Amino acid sequence: MQIRAAVFHRAHEPVPIEAIEVDKPSGREVLVRTVATGVCHSDLHVVDGASRYDLDRPIVLGHEGAGVVEAVGPDVATVQRGDHVVACLSGFCGSCAQCLAGHPNLCVGGAVARSASAPPRLSQRGQALWPFAGVGSYAERMLLHENSVVKIDPDLPLDRAALMGCGVLTGVGAALRTSGLEAGQTVAVFGCGGVGLSIVQGARIGGARQIIAVDVFDSKLEMARRLGATHAVNSAKDEAVKAVRALTGGAGVDHSFEAVGSAALCRQAIESLAIRGTATIVGVLPPDAMIEFPWLAIRPECRVQTSRMGSNRFRIDIPRYLDFYRQGRLLLDEMVSRRGHLDDLNEAFRAMKAGEVARTVLTFD
Repeated sequence: MQIRAAVFHRAHEPVPIEAIEVDKPSGREVLVRTVATGVCHSDLHVVDGASRYDLDRPIVLGHEGAGVVEAVGPDVATVQRGDHVVACLSGFCGSCAQCLAGHPNLCVGGAVARSASAPPRLSQRGQALWPFAGVGSYAERMLLHENSVVKIDPDLPLDRAALMGCGVLTGVGAALRTSGLEAGQTVAVFGCGGVGLSIVQGARIGGARQIIAVDVFDSKLEMARRLGATHAVNSAKDEAVKAVRALTGGAGVDHSFEAVGSAALCRQAIESLAIRGTATIVGVLPPDAMIEFPWLAIRPECRVQTSRMGSNRFRIDIPRYLDFYRQGRLLLDEMVSRRGHLDDLNEAFRAMKAGEVARTVLTFD
């Protein structure tokens, strides 16, 4: 089947929308008609040449998608034609040591990709294409393993549900699953893009009594306040660590989160901790990044940890977080700053770099 997709060829250039071919589903694969996709910083990292992935062939970008199942392979057991689904890059095999230990987000089995000897899922004039993060949602169709999708209720708006595939799942999960946050504790969030704003919401849902949002854009700080932040610090105007400590009476915060992928922000998050505080690094740093900080700058018995995709068990977490949305506790409508179509992708990247949006959602009408 021929479809339109955003195909990355070279860094630092606009991403063209091109015709490609998608194969039929086989085995445990599902073909999903893409309805909506969020525009995430991880895709922009590829375009800017800052990705940690090996870019040795053209890539169909996008990894935060939702849609409707159009066809299924003969061995699929969890979804059927017509089901509404959210795609997630935390595809899992279900049988490796991490999956069996209850950590499918850390799957090392690799069973959701086609074997090297099989025809490619996506191709262009005979050349294999790689779907970014195993998803490739900037395309009219996604061909995925069934363990890369979760069925959701058909009454939920897919343009909001798409955000669950990466940004919201990562941020809310970092607060509710990874961090160890307890009700009544204090939080600082460094970086208020889509992931950071989701951390703010997760901290609010988790009962944090003080949530300090830190960013260089006033517009993002205003949105953070609307989504649950109790205080805001513009780090372009004020020294972030001093400001966080001042807002906490000198104590520092129980939990800090880095949500950008910046070594400098990681240091600030660590230096903002209270005694026995925990810094959770959520952003993806460049492969050669070094995080350095003065030993005496941190308080006793602090911890520094990473979070991969919000420590998710997405088959459980995505429907649960969508219940929060139904209840008015998780605000997704407010996170969509701008809407567009596939041809608007490069404008969405520009707006993201300029700090004009929290999330742009592209739809396929």
